Amino acid sequence: MRWHEITISTTEQAIEMITNFLHELDADGVSIEESGTLNKPRDTSLGQWYEHPLNDIPEGQAVIKGYFLEEREVQPILSSVEASIRGLREFGIEPGEFVMTTKIVDEEDWANAWKQYFKPLRVSERLTIKPTWEAYEPAEGERIIELDPGMAFGTGTHPTTALCLRTLETVIQGGEEVIDVGTGSGILAIGACRLGASRVLALDLDPVAVSSATENTRLNGLEDVIQVKLSDLLGVLQAGEQQSEETLQVQVPVDVVVANILAEIIMLFLDDVYAALKPGGTYIASGIYENKEELVAQGLRDAGFEVVERFREDSWIAFVARKPV
Repeated sequence: MRWHEITISTTEQAIEMITNFLHELDADGVSIEESGTLNKPRDTSLGQWYEHPLNDIPEGQAVIKGYFLEEREVQPILSSVEASIRGLREFGIEPGEFVMTTKIVDEEDWANAWKQYFKPLRVSERLTIKPTWEAYEPAEGERIIELDPGMAFGTGTHPTTALCLRTLETVIQGGEEVIDVGTGSGILAIGACRLGASRVLALDLDPVAVSSATENTRLNGLEDVIQVKLSDLLGVLQAGEQQSEETLQVQVPVDVVVANILAEIIMLFLDDVYAALKPGGTYIASGIYENKEELVAQGLRDAGFEVVERFREDSWIAFVARKPV
């Protein structure tokens, strides 16, 4: 099988939006490679060691590749992606002097090649992400997230995902019921369970993500505690009001809601999150670039939340907000 490979050289700031554009156009796969320069500040608090630069991508830049079946007309896809990227500045996201190229590749050239770069990764004091194809012996107290992300977003290498996992580690005490909005590969849902959550409802609008999260849930032996459902944000909760409550394994309101999505999307359903949380419940909101920090902070306060803490990595922010008792 052969594919159109569309390569976009852009800024790290634009990664999530451009990735989303490609998925909306029904890409059959998306890969992301960020700068590997040693000049980039790196977190070594958990013993990570960086031996040499992994690539020659300039600092602050990224290369995104989208894959589409050869039978598809590639020019309309290119035109749509280019127009969407040019519109990013309206949202305060700078794509830089982006460059787009395309070529035809064989499936074996890309379907598994990226796996050589995905190694076991210690992302927090207790959590390590392990690709299913890698052998790894955990240390005492180390909790493993088995992962095969496939075509769904979320390997733990992106700052927003890592931030969420570290933040969950500070919030989950044991026994909480959690909703993960925009679950992607299911990594945050699995991480919450590894930290002690009793049940997790994992939601995503993308059927590819739902399939991937369901499979990763199975790989981790968590089918009894993680329920994966197709849903537009928290829409499944409203639908559940007209259906049997037995269709949802968590009991709403819940203790924790986590969402690793774009700031613009976070702003759309703050009231729904507030309603879905118990008094004293916690909302972890990540995927927020620094230029949207105060906008999201004010939105949280306007919705009735108390902003408790902010965690940062590179130029990304994760909020911890609490619903008053």
